[in-house]
Amino acid sequence: MKDLAGFPPESEVNQKAYCRKAPPELLIYEMAENGTNCDQRRGAMSKEQHNGSFTDPSSVNEKKRRDREERQNIVLWRQPLITLQYFSLETLVVLKEWTSKLWHRQSMVVSFFLLLAALVATYYVEGAHQQYVQRIEKQFLLYAYWIGLGILSSVGLGTGLHTFLLYLGPHIASVTLAAYECNSVNFPEPPYPDQIICPDEEGTEGAISLWSIISKVRIEACMWGIGTAIGELPPYFMARAARLSGAEPDDEEYQEFEEMLEHAETAQDFASRAKLAVQKLVQKVGFFGILACASIPNPLFDLAGITCGHFLVPFWTFFGATLIGKAIIKMHIQKIFVIVTFSKHIVEQMVAFIGAVPGIGPSLQKPFQEYLEAQRQKLHHRSEAGTAQGENWLSWTFEKLVVAMVCYFILSIINSMAQSYAKRIQQRLNSEEKTK
Repeated sequence: MKDLAGFPPESEVNQKAYCRKAPPELLIYEMAENGTNCDQRRGAMSKEQHNGSFTDPSSVNEKKRRDREERQNIVLWRQPLITLQYFSLETLVVLKEWTSKLWHRQSMVVSFFLLLAALVATYYVEGAHQQYVQRIEKQFLLYAYWIGLGILSSVGLGTGLHTFLLYLGPHIASVTLAAYECNSVNFPEPPYPDQIICPDEEGTEGAISLWSIISKVRIEACMWGIGTAIGELPPYFMARAARLSGAEPDDEEYQEFEEMLEHAETAQDFASRAKLAVQKLVQKVGFFGILACASIPNPLFDLAGITCGHFLVPFWTFFGATLIGKAIIKMHIQKIFVIVTFSKHIVEQMVAFIGAVPGIGPSLQKPFQEYLEAQRQKLHHRSEAGTAQGENWLSWTFEKLVVAMVCYFILSIINSMAQSYAKRIQQRLNSEEKTK
């Protein structure tokens, strides 16, 4: 690299500093004189030349902010027609992209269909192997059900479906109540887990321990934890691809992450400091930092995935720590909490506490007592139609809560995909403006 009088220094370190600080016009002149191909200079020039003039970075950031606000207004309760139209178009675009990817992987698709045909033939052909097929089918459906719920809980497509509160937590609570009522965890299969019925033989009073209940729900809880770990992979792969390609990231969370790194020293609010703490823990401690973040309920864990992808942490380091933390450590913590909370003596104390509330206590206590009595009758297969009005009231409330949360989850997916299509339109318009 030739020196220009008074500008570039001699050492390579100072050259890099010069590339960062020199005006863009000077870099153009110097690159023309010296034939230099400097990544830092190209980065400086990309700030950005448009019709012979360089765009102010603050105006670029302001435009991005306006585009983001415009996309956030595309929701069903504000612009229903546009939202549904964009959702439909984004669905077609995604289907087209997936079809193109599958077309370029024809050998893999053919292998999959051959394997599927072999499995279908094995499933329907009569023979001695059918007993093993039925056993495998039952286990596969059980695992797929809980893994799928775990993925829905963490991947979200805009917001996660809280499947622990809606499905896994109530399941563990039901098993806990049944175990103490039946004095056994040997529930017949089937109908368990669809319906829990006490075994015919009477269990011994006090035979139930915390460990026996943990063992009974271990498979469901671990499969759910594996699903949550799988659901954390998209942020990791997105950030890793953006870093390796060097392209401008096509994700708002990743953009916020890079802005956070740029303004790390000036962060003042609690949320920014918490995000920085997670980022530094993962970056400096590595495997054990990821494990620590994954082992506790952590709403900022998406940031850990983005951090690992951005700093090119190996896949198995990230996924291994996430899997151990979520499927083993965190799940046992959550299981123990639910089991202890719904233990027989704790539940009885909670119902008694509700009854002690002045004024409204007895009226609130009665539905819970009737609900628990109805559950005991069901466990012994003695429930009758019209029994326990409290059961109907509490069951109706919980069912409507589940329906409301599932509907909100579906609406969030529609809004997210509509906003994704709006982002495609904005990017196309921006690229057309740059080429004019």
